[in-house]
Amino acid sequence: MTTAVTARRSARKPKGDGHLRRAEILEAAERIFVAEGYEGATIRKIADEVGVSSTALYMHFPDKGCILLEICERTIGQLLERNSAIATKPVDAATRVKLMLESYMRWGFEHPNAYELVFSGARQISGVWHEGTADMGARCYDVFSGVVREIAAEGRLRTGTADSAAQALWASCHGVVTLTITRPNFEWAPTDELIAVTLDGLMHGLVAD
Repeated sequence: MTTAVTARRSARKPKGDGHLRRAEILEAAERIFVAEGYEGATIRKIADEVGVSSTALYMHFPDKGCILLEICERTIGQLLERNSAIATKPVDAATRVKLMLESYMRWGFEHPNAYELVFSGARQISGVWHEGTADMGARCYDVFSGVVREIAAEGRLRTGTADSAAQALWASCHGVVTLTITRPNFEWAPTDELIAVTLDGLMHGLVAD
């Protein structure tokens, strides 16, 4: 289900209005990529969404692939930074895993276009990923799964292995975030409550006290 472009297009910026912020282009591109798909998106559509000429946009990005790559790298980089910071907190492993999952879910709710594009549209955008992006994504997951392995090493998993537990935890949270983004007309519970119930259920079901 595609998501409509919800933000109002900017008025055409007058000549000499100053340099165009990259963040503005990236945010507009996220909306276009989600609404039109990567193949359906064009530099002209992105420029129109921002309110500038295609020529002005080309001054910042040579093609739409470069825009998409920066969105992917920025998204995964932010999540890697968050996971790495939580992983070093002086608290028990189960608490760190719960904090990582909460951070992941909240990031998705706060950045729905980027989340849907990177985590729900991976197949259609896989052609723009390069080795560095893939490595950063792998490190992000490795930091998370490494803390789950700490729980397993403590003998606290109620079922499964460290691998299956990490995958189930991540996939479950991803499913909740994705459904709330792609089914906005459903009467979802308040975000804080939905996150709390999801994490409490997952952690109590998998991790022994």
